[in-house]
Amino acid sequence: MLFSLVVTGVVAILALPVIIPHLLHGHHIAHIFLHVGGITLAVFISILAGFAYYRLRTKRLLLSSIAFANFIAAEVVLLVDATWPSIYDLEFMPLAEVGHLLTFATLGLLALGVFRND
Repeated sequence: MLFSLVVTGVVAILALPVIIPHLLHGHHIAHIFLHVGGITLAVFISILAGFAYYRLRTKRLLLSSIAFANFIAAEVVLLVDATWPSIYDLEFMPLAEVGHLLTFATLGLLALGVFRND
């Protein structure tokens, strides 16, 4: 039930600005759907990790929740870069690199959460 709500919500939010304008762009839509799927899974896992943290209140679950929320940000940045390449580039770094740095930070936070001794 929760997964269905998350999928519906994410697709509904991204349909008009991202999905529909690129629907007939061949393989480009596949790349966009890859990031939409990543956002969907990241939101779903973030909600589950948030519920788990709310119940147990451990630092390990807090780090995991922050990591999955960070992964949402990484996927949003990568989706913006895939949808509108070179429009939202930063002066000092391409937007794709920002997404990759956020993904790397996600892995670091997850590693801290998994290997932390409480």
